[in-house]
Amino acid sequence: MSHPQKPKSDGRFRMFAPILAGATLRERLIACVGALIGIGLTGLISGYLFGQGPHLPLIVAPMGASAVLLFAVPASPLAQPWSIIGGNTISALMGIIAAYLIHDPIIAIGVGVSLAIGAMSFARCLHPPGGAAALTAVLGGPVVAGWGLLFPFVPVGLNSCILVGLGLLFHKLARRNYPHVAAKAVVNTHLTADVPPSLRVGFRDEDVDAALVTLDETFDIDRGDLSRLLQQVALQATIRAHGDISCADIMSRDVISIDEHADPTDARELLLKHNIRTLPVRDEHDRLVGTIGLRELSRSGGRVGELLSKAATASAIDPAFSLLPVLTDGRSHAVIIVDEDRRIVGLISQTDLLSAVARTFPTSG
Repeated sequence: MSHPQKPKSDGRFRMFAPILAGATLRERLIACVGALIGIGLTGLISGYLFGQGPHLPLIVAPMGASAVLLFAVPASPLAQPWSIIGGNTISALMGIIAAYLIHDPIIAIGVGVSLAIGAMSFARCLHPPGGAAALTAVLGGPVVAGWGLLFPFVPVGLNSCILVGLGLLFHKLARRNYPHVAAKAVVNTHLTADVPPSLRVGFRDEDVDAALVTLDETFDIDRGDLSRLLQQVALQATIRAHGDISCADIMSRDVISIDEHADPTDARELLLKHNIRTLPVRDEHDRLVGTIGLRELSRSGGRVGELLSKAATASAIDPAFSLLPVLTDGRSHAVIIVDEDRRIVGLISQTDLLSAVARTFPTSG
């Protein structure tokens, strides 16, 4: 796993230290390649559709700033498809309106950018390059004036749509999450009125909201992502404090499992006989293919392999406390420990992990 580069302590190099959390060298190189492809093809496609000449620029300058957000920080709320398309188009329209109504260019550029920020905020498409799009609309000269009210749509809107389309394709090929979907709120999987177990202790969403109000600042991160980040920080701190306890230390080694071609009745008998809730299922090569429990057995099927659920897995050398999110999600009752060939080497149940947690607390004399 790659890790973000640490800023140098020497003040002479501080200005070169990355300011984006998680900005690895790989991510920056991907951003460079994405911008090269995105901007180049946007200009090429625009030129093909409308021809080249002074009457219509191939690509407007704000697209360069949009590409920085789209390819360098695709998780930012400011870099999402509607933010780019809506932000640039609406801002250019505000700039055109300001230029038509105000003849003093100094006043017009201020009013244009101000209107752009307000309009983007109300339309939920705040996008920093939109300010540049508004300025371009005000100060664009004869080219912009010749297009009039069409300028926000051609070339600004057109450029934005092409760039976003290329960005969607590029991120899909690069296996990056775009458009970025913020973390969903945790729900009670048992469909009761109780708060989900993971939220009964520790901070909640209302605590995040209160902290944001207290800090009185705007951060370039979705609120759901911020909650997820803080939960991950808490988990990593727990793993660091108890990293000496591995999965191999607490796992059950005499694992009861069943062949995928077995009859569901045999699986039910094993679950009840051994008083377990999760039964690993193996193939003819003894590799794990999934798990089965009483819930899966309630469905109809001729053999165990037809009723499988996806197995939660880990390695024997993984920190035991790294399984906390899985075994407290309200759905998983056990994690199957497998080797490099997905052969079953152990199993950690909720009880196994709870016992490990209990041993970390000091005992009273």
